[in-house]
Amino acid sequence: MHDELLTLKNIGKTSAQWLHASGIHTAEDLRRLGALQAYLAVKTRGFGASRVLLYAIEGALHDIPWQHLSETRKAELNEQLNKDVHGNKS
Repeated sequence: MHDELLTLKNIGKTSAQWLHASGIHTAEDLRRLGALQAYLAVKTRGFGASRVLLYAIEGALHDIPWQHLSETRKAELNEQLNKDVHGNKS
């Protein structure tokens, strides 16, 4: 069985399984949701994903290794995550 998510940079077997269990089955699903919403979908399902998954998804969307994300971009993602988690969506 071909798994499109496994063809994306940074997405390994476990990450792909978590994404599938969260209703994300294709690269288009991932692009439509964006890194933050995809990460939150995984976390909502109860998986013990770390922030590295958030960075990995963001890197996958830009076809770069997550380690190459700038510190600025990581800080932006963390800020967005904190706003979403705390219900402060201003």
